[in-house]
Amino acid sequence: MTFCIGIKTRYGIVGLADTRITSGSDTTTSKKLYTVNRKKHSFFIMTSGLRSVRDKAITYFAELIEKEDASFDKMYKAVNGFADQVKRVAKEDKASLAESGLAFNLYSIIGGQLEEDKEPKLFMLYPEGNWIEIRQGTPFVIIGNTGFGNPVLRRSLKFDEPLDFALKSAFLAFDATRISANDVDYPIDTVILENDSYNIIENRFEQHELNHISEFWNNCLKEAINRLPSEGLKKAFSHAEIEDGE
Repeated sequence: MTFCIGIKTRYGIVGLADTRITSGSDTTTSKKLYTVNRKKHSFFIMTSGLRSVRDKAITYFAELIEKEDASFDKMYKAVNGFADQVKRVAKEDKASLAESGLAFNLYSIIGGQLEEDKEPKLFMLYPEGNWIEIRQGTPFVIIGNTGFGNPVLRRSLKFDEPLDFALKSAFLAFDATRISANDVDYPIDTVILENDSYNIIENRFEQHELNHISEFWNNCLKEAINRLPSEGLKKAFSHAEIEDGE
């Protein structure tokens, strides 16, 4: 499984991806993030699904960029370009994968800003090659293991939050997933793209660098539970009065 998250705010885009690869009982580490950084031309792709499908689609797309990069002046065109490569891989491999009992299941988060984009754009691409744009109403998208990180984000994250708040929220969503699922783990890769900077800042973090944040968050949760107004729950510790005739 995988955990990849993209967040769009008023100030830019934040992305975070784990690196855990699971195959049977074996676990390894591999990068799930692909970036392009050029003058007025920066975007990233994060993927969840079969590694072989991902590598093939990215290889085809990298070749396409070398030949036709100038034709991609808006993000949706780059997304369509990658979608075409995903569909190409599906035509080549989907049937043989199905015969082996494997599903063609490449999901992607694609974000960036190209020359003609007025602001950074964030998209989710489905295995079939169709996509949706992530907008202000729900300013984040998760692919892979989606269930455990959603509550943190839905309670706290708004479009108007600054990028450092979005990054903290992304990390807490990852941390909740890591604790709950053994197929999501460190190291993690992050990307930051500020509005009109056309420069993706990419970094990798090991567990020892961020353990203090996890411990701080755990302590805050325990303290919040202890301080939670609970008068309405006291009834749970009392025997209910039985009405006459019962």
